Amino acid sequence: MTKKKQSKKTVAVIGLGYVGLPLAILTAKKGYPVYGFDLDKKKVEKIKKNISPFKEEFIEERKQFLSKINASTDPTILKKADVVIVCVPTPVDEKFFPIFEPLISATELIINNRKPEQLIVIESTINPGVCEEVLLPLFQKANLVDGKDFFLAHCPERINPGKDAVSKGYNVSNIARVVGSTSKKGLLLAQNFYSSVIDAPIKAMGSIKEAEACKVVENSFRDINIAFVNELAKSFEKMDIDVKNVIEGAATKPFAFMAHFPSRGVGGHCIPVDPYYLIERARESGFDHKFLRVAREINNSMPAYTVELMHDLLNELEMPIKGTSVGVMGLSYKANVDDLRESPAVKIIEELEKKGAHVVRFDPYIPSMSDAKNLNDFLKKSDALIFVTNHKAFSSVDAKTFKKFGIRAIVDGVNSLDKEKIKKLGIKYKGIGRR
Repeated sequence: MTKKKQSKKTVAVIGLGYVGLPLAILTAKKGYPVYGFDLDKKKVEKIKKNISPFKEEFIEERKQFLSKINASTDPTILKKADVVIVCVPTPVDEKFFPIFEPLISATELIINNRKPEQLIVIESTINPGVCEEVLLPLFQKANLVDGKDFFLAHCPERINPGKDAVSKGYNVSNIARVVGSTSKKGLLLAQNFYSSVIDAPIKAMGSIKEAEACKVVENSFRDINIAFVNELAKSFEKMDIDVKNVIEGAATKPFAFMAHFPSRGVGGHCIPVDPYYLIERARESGFDHKFLRVAREINNSMPAYTVELMHDLLNELEMPIKGTSVGVMGLSYKANVDDLRESPAVKIIEELEKKGAHVVRFDPYIPSMSDAKNLNDFLKKSDALIFVTNHKAFSSVDAKTFKKFGIRAIVDGVNSLDKEKIKKLGIKYKGIGRR
């Protein structure tokens, strides 16, 4: 599709978090006048000072474009926008039901501060049917006609925070996107806009409901595959089989196999949350997603399983877990970001504290939650370690360093440490499904 230059259009992004801020930066980089709205005054003030409110390498590498974002807590800025993109969170409650209040509030702000014929794009992750069943009635209540007074579209966010071996250089600027709309013109407007911003294909879906379904299917697919290998990890431990070696062996088949690896649990706002959107929406329609529910149960069990592995190691050393200083190495849900959303570290810490362990927390990306000034201080305070997040700042740590600081036992929650070197030095080691 030929990209259409739309530099005269003004864009407003609602929600300047891990999704909205990188998108706002990218849109500004592409030459659009950009406004950013957020309720968090501290976040807005930082952006105004050209400071990112959180650590993210995509932003750090493009900090010069922060100054091009007109950030504000005043919703009247939305009146200036031809395109409004909604990037607010859509969490679940304690029973895993989707919470739509942030999305509803954002939509009401748009309605109360609208510009005629605005393109309104929802990037927030939602279950199929939300745009038509929850949002459209809000516009209709305000006597606004879809496809005439406004154009509603959905382009589910695809963003990859941090940098790791899996990401292969993909970020918000070059990941293909899908768009759907409630009108033909809305679909064309959305496709043209994203084609002018994203350096990747933009696929038009047959309906807005199809676009909504794409995101939950993507992340449910990952959740199911991760649950499968997490269950294998538990099974293979009983059979004395190294699951990582088996997966790498299976991956030598050049087709019909996609390698996923077990770990201490699934984190982030997508994989642990999105399957519930589909589970609950399908339940309302009279269908029970048994497979998805079991996958969620398995992945939710992994933090407790990780702590049990530590308990087993300490038993081998005849050390009680109660009172033992157990260091949690890394707090964020993935490497090289400061994002705590749904992080397995939180549940691991809860499980350790239930067992009476003295927990020592450390993450160079989240110093406010760390119990140590630096890595050496952290190792000095710990008797045993659970390796949770493989930040690049930890990549230089070898087995001899662990030995030097008297670490007695290590549970490798992401299977990334050199287990043979660790074992040779007399340190007790367990990985997730590793013998």
